[in-house]
Amino acid sequence: QVQLVESGGGLVQAGGSLRLSCAASGRTDSMNVMGWFRQAPGKEREFVGAINWSGGSTYYPDSGKGRFTTSRDNAKNTVYLQMNSLKPEDTAVYYCAAATSHRTIILVLPSGYDYWGQGTQVTVSS
Repeated sequence: QVQLVESGGGLVQAGGSLRLSCAASGRTDSMNVMGWFRQAPGKEREFVGAINWSGGSTYYPDSGKGRFTTSRDNAKNTVYLQMNSLKPEDTAVYYCAAATSHRTIILVLPSGYDYWGQGTQVTVSS
């Protein structure tokens, strides 16, 4: 079992920055990929980025604008999402997720992940 807890969300003005944290506990050795998703009201859950837990390789959506960066601190069992130049359209609930499969997953799809955090609200005002 893996437990994920997000933190760092809040209200920020457009152009500002936030860093989200996702602290993992439990059977963290089983984690292969950590992903970030967001879901705005009335929208599908959207892939934001992912990182390979062991190798540190990062992945971002093709439509990404280079404003978000994910990283990890293995010693702290924590992954981060640095969000810069935030825009009102970034407003959403942000989730971290853990994939434990040893096989290749489609990491942009929520179905590829086994554990999810509760989410943290990010609101960007204009």
